Amino acid sequence: MAVVEESEQQLKQQKKKPVSEDDKRRKKMPPGSLMKALIRPGAGEKTPIEGDQIIYHCTIRTLDGVVVESTRSEYGGNGIPKRQVLGKSKIILGLLEGFPTMLKGEVAMFKVKPELHYGEEDCPVSVPDGFPKDDELHFEIELIEFSKVKVITEDLGVLKKVEEDGQGWEQPREPYEVKAWISGKSGDGKVIYSHTHGEPFLFTYGKSEIPKGLELGIGTMTRGEKAVIYVTKEYLTQCPLMPSIEGVSEVNFEVELLHFVQVRDVLGDGRLIKRRLRDGRGEFPMDCPLHDSLLRVHYKGMLLDEENTVFYDTRVNNTDHQPFEFRSGEGLVPEGFEMCTRLMLPGEIASVTCPPDYAYDKFPRPANVPQGAYVKWEIELLDYEKQKDWTGFNFREIMDAVEKIKGTGNRLFKEGKYELAKAKYEHLLREFNHVNPQDDEGKEFSNTRDLLHLNMAACLLKIGEYRKSVESCNKVLDANPAHVKALYRRGMAYMAVGNFEEARADFNKMMSVDKSSEATANAALLKLKKEEQEIHERARQQFKGLFDKKPGEISEAGGKDLQEEAPLDADDRDAINDDKEHLLEATAPPPTSIWSRLWPNTRNLFTTLGLDRCTIL
Repeated sequence: MAVVEESEQQLKQQKKKPVSEDDKRRKKMPPGSLMKALIRPGAGEKTPIEGDQIIYHCTIRTLDGVVVESTRSEYGGNGIPKRQVLGKSKIILGLLEGFPTMLKGEVAMFKVKPELHYGEEDCPVSVPDGFPKDDELHFEIELIEFSKVKVITEDLGVLKKVEEDGQGWEQPREPYEVKAWISGKSGDGKVIYSHTHGEPFLFTYGKSEIPKGLELGIGTMTRGEKAVIYVTKEYLTQCPLMPSIEGVSEVNFEVELLHFVQVRDVLGDGRLIKRRLRDGRGEFPMDCPLHDSLLRVHYKGMLLDEENTVFYDTRVNNTDHQPFEFRSGEGLVPEGFEMCTRLMLPGEIASVTCPPDYAYDKFPRPANVPQGAYVKWEIELLDYEKQKDWTGFNFREIMDAVEKIKGTGNRLFKEGKYELAKAKYEHLLREFNHVNPQDDEGKEFSNTRDLLHLNMAACLLKIGEYRKSVESCNKVLDANPAHVKALYRRGMAYMAVGNFEEARADFNKMMSVDKSSEATANAALLKLKKEEQEIHERARQQFKGLFDKKPGEISEAGGKDLQEEAPLDADDRDAINDDKEHLLEATAPPPTSIWSRLWPNTRNLFTTLGLDRCTIL
């Protein structure tokens, strides 16, 4: 029992809030240094707590009644109440203790000794010269209001108070189109802007059409939310909404976010733009077909010419006006079309502007779409059906499903759609983590899993992710070190990153475990030799004469172009062309830069150049 109590005590200590700077200041308060007299009672029962914004008037007097400083206009102030956040703003110690004792609307007088106001050692709040900071003072405080606020900028230049919660969780972001009612008042309550009637104010988020602070605040709102956004002058940038900001130190914006249109820059470079025309059903993005699914859509394809020429309309051109069905993740539609459809909700209608390289330049092009043309699609996602999981499947049903998906991956690979193919194999390997085959099913299961890892390795080779390709091969070789295809794949990946010794070891091991692989291994070794010779020759040219000069002389790099390719001998070409080893077609890695392949083997290179005995002084 004692052990349980001890552990609970330790847990409480771990959850205990760290001591703040304000807490440390409070511990230094001497008894009797702060006294409070109630002038006017407040309303309600709640008092301010840490994190609340407090708005108050403050008048400071000496003990004989001379006004030293005030926010009130009748005492020489500007008439604008102070606004601070407990636990965030810099506040004198006496008021830091006094505010939590006050009710809304209350007026109180605090008698404060110097060590609790501006005379405090290392006081975080500064005062002008001549201020009686060493005297005992009276602080008359009217607590106008307090409330929870969201701190939007760390310097407290932008805060938000929610008046009425909105719906959902989605918030405006660049380049959404936003509609809102907006009015703005200065700190003393003077209206300086109002747009609350007629047509709602429309702006594009991120285009500097409204003050920066207001935009930051609206970016935290949801549809239908009402809020007050407090913006200090540092965030009151000039814009069409407020062309003049002279003489304004702060604006309190009252905002009702009526609606926003989701506009997405899908590629991030302004070329592939999806604009929502009609909201769909459900919540974004949870109810979008992000994963591979069977989708049913209607769409109209148009050219971006003056007439918006329609080149295809499913409601006109399809038999019986049937919608178009396709499975995502299989390369059956242009890439831009699929990327945007995955971001739609059922029932949504969207307009998509697509560049040629994501439309029909890499896809069978309709006869009336010119090469290199931007296109526009209006897409309606009717519904979609998620890919069935394997719950309730027996082993044979699972393996049949695997064959179908793997076959799709193989087709995508042969079509050069390596990323899509990789996604298919990754999906299957993830699902395999939840499959528990019986004894007689184990061999088929492990063989299929090895095949998927090797397919992954081939895809990774094609897209230049060589290290990951090695990792995929290792997953096969860890269980079967003599797996010829895995050795070949890994050797090719090692060669691509310049790890020539590791590559040579894999190709030699291929021949030792399987004599029938000699032709393939020898072709790979010839290619490896050529790669080494080219890199070493280029390095020799680069460092030619580097160590032949006397001290103080400058060596010049060799004149041979680093990108110049050495020609292949006829025998070498024939040997490489004889390489027929493949799980999928064409697994040779794409070309890489000379330096990315040179530096991983710097030590071997310098040994080859005879520079390994050099000493750096």
